Amino acid sequence: MEETAAQVEEAVGIAVVGAGLMGAATARALARRGHGVALFERHGPGHGLGSSHGSARIVRRAYADARHVRLTGRAMELWRATEEESGRALLRMTGGVDHGGADVGAIASALDGEGVPYEALTPAEAERRWPGARFEGRVLFHPEAGTVDPEGAVWAFIELARRDGCAFHPRTAVLGISLRGDHAVLTTSAGTVRADRVVVAAGAWASDLLEGPDPVVPLPRLTVTQQQVFHFPRRALAGDAPTIIHHRDPLTYSLSGGRDGGPGDGRKIAEFLDPLGPPVTPDNRSGVVDPRARERVTAYVREWLPGLAPEPFNEATCLYTATPDEEFVLDRSGPVVVCSPCSGHGAKYAPLIGELTADLAEGGDPGDPSFALDAPRG
Repeated sequence: MEETAAQVEEAVGIAVVGAGLMGAATARALARRGHGVALFERHGPGHGLGSSHGSARIVRRAYADARHVRLTGRAMELWRATEEESGRALLRMTGGVDHGGADVGAIASALDGEGVPYEALTPAEAERRWPGARFEGRVLFHPEAGTVDPEGAVWAFIELARRDGCAFHPRTAVLGISLRGDHAVLTTSAGTVRADRVVVAAGAWASDLLEGPDPVVPLPRLTVTQQQVFHFPRRALAGDAPTIIHHRDPLTYSLSGGRDGGPGDGRKIAEFLDPLGPPVTPDNRSGVVDPRARERVTAYVREWLPGLAPEPFNEATCLYTATPDEEFVLDRSGPVVVCSPCSGHGAKYAPLIGELTADLAEGGDPGDPSFALDAPRG
C-alpha cells in the first residue's frame, strides 16, 4: 500500500502536509477533481502521535449552533459516499444522547430549527431504555449519531486519493515551508519540493511549520494540549448503547470503543475540560496519562455508568489543537491553505473539511467567515 519516501522532485501541483483525517480527506477531494497531488506524512498513516488514531470518534448532528447542525448533515452524506466508494464500513450508527445542563435545551432548539429528529425523554425513561446508564435533567435522543473509525477512514481516504493519482509519501517529514513568488517550496527529509499550492493540515505541527523563525502565514492562537481517554469493560451496558454526552462540569462523553461491537470492545470515556490543560508540543508531550484524570473518570463511571466495571482496561493520550473560540481555521493566504479543524470536535466533519479545503486550494473562499484566519476569536 505504502510508497517509499519521496525523492527530490522539481514540482507538484498541490502538496498536502499531514495525512491525518483532514489531510487525507483533502488529498482525496483534490485528486478526484483531477489535480496533481502529493501527500506528505512524517510518520506512517494512522500513527498514534497526533489526533487521528484509535478505533472510534463520535459523529452526531446535535449542536447548539444551527450552522454546525447544517454542516454535520453535509458531512454525514459525504461519510456515506466515502463508505460506498471505498467499500469500507466506517460508521456505526447507535444514536446519541445528550443530557444534563442548560446546553441540552439549546441543542433541542437548533435541531428543531433544522428539522433534525430527536426524542425528549425523562431520566427514568432513558434508564429503562438503556440499562446500565444513569441520566439527569433534560434527555435528548437523536438517531443520526454514532461513531466513525478514524484509522479506517484515513486508510479509505488515502486509498481513494491514490486511485485517482495522488502520490503518497509516508515517513517523509516536511521540515520547512518558504514562499517564492506565487508558489511554495517545501524542505522535506527526502529533498526539496516546489508546489503551486500547499495545504497545511499538520494539526499540532502547524504552528511550527507556518510561524517558525521565518513566518509564512500568521495564525490565530493555537493551543496544543495532551488529552486522555479510558476504556472500561462492559457488564450490563449494551455494546450498541448510544453515544452519551453529559453536559456537566467537566463535560464528559462516552461511546462504544471498538470497531465491531463485540463483547471486548468496552466503552470509551473522556472529559472535555475547560481549560483543556497545560500547553504541550508534539515533541515534549509526556504520553503519560494523568492519574487525576483516571480517578475522576473512574469515579464518574461508578456514579453514572454502573453497567461498566469501574476499572479501565486501557488508556491512551492524544493531542488537541484548539483555537480560542473552538472554531476551525480554513483559509488561504497566497499559495498556502491552512486546514486546522481543531478543538476536539473536527473528526466528524472530515470528508466535508476535505471538500472545503479543496475549494480553497482551487481559489475559493473559506465558505464561513468564522473559519477565516483573521476571524475574531475572543
